[in-house]
Amino acid sequence: MQKISRLAALIIAGAIVSAPAFAQSKTFVTVNGQAVPQSVYEAFLTEQKAQGAPDNAELQNAVKEELIRRELLAQEAKKKGLDKKGTVPGQVELAKQAVLIRAFLTDYVKDHPISDAQLKAEYEQIKNNLGSTEYKARHVLVEKEDDAKAIITKLDKGEKFSELAKQSKDPGSKDKGGELGWSSPNAYVKPFGEALTKLKKGEYTKTPVKSDFGYHVIQLDDSRPMTPPPFEQVKPQLQQRASQQQVENLVKDLRSKAKVN
Repeated sequence: MQKISRLAALIIAGAIVSAPAFAQSKTFVTVNGQAVPQSVYEAFLTEQKAQGAPDNAELQNAVKEELIRRELLAQEAKKKGLDKKGTVPGQVELAKQAVLIRAFLTDYVKDHPISDAQLKAEYEQIKNNLGSTEYKARHVLVEKEDDAKAIITKLDKGEKFSELAKQSKDPGSKDKGGELGWSSPNAYVKPFGEALTKLKKGEYTKTPVKSDFGYHVIQLDDSRPMTPPPFEQVKPQLQQRASQQQVENLVKDLRSKAKVN
């Protein structure tokens, strides 16, 4: 995903520089007789400032030089006919489309603000789903039920859970003695979470717990009251998630009404 995002960013940047939609804009600089629009300069400068660059003469000059560099390279590409070759025209159109989509979605979210009341309701629902207690657990995950039963037999004989965890299929916990850290039981798959809440401190499951991942042997190390972070601390994440859901609902609505042949 990271590689795709970087590639898309480069394509979009290139499309902004050369897109004919800016042809009527005031000229910022001319390179070999080809005008670079003022709107392109302003867009590039705005992006740099949004990334934390200080707005000063040094930045402005750096942006100017970068636009000149890009225009020179774009001109050389056109001389070779690359702007009409293979999938390049399609990539340029996709990049222009991506810019328009980003502008539309930014405008849509701005015009449809999500209230604090909505965010607080979501916050309360999440808190209720998490429950009032969190558990510190460890487990051993194996493929076969007989293997899980053999581990339970060894635990009954006094062998250490941390040693037996080395044969676990879970790469994230096998080298940590099977430790999973503190979490709500609802954070796990249902059979695992249900088994965990039935254990007392220091106990382990006497029968294997089956899930889609295989068979678990679970031990409860400790439990404590759940202390969720305050609303204001998680508000930005809630806002982002709500906006994403809002956009998803918009797209679904548009798709349901669209005529696609």
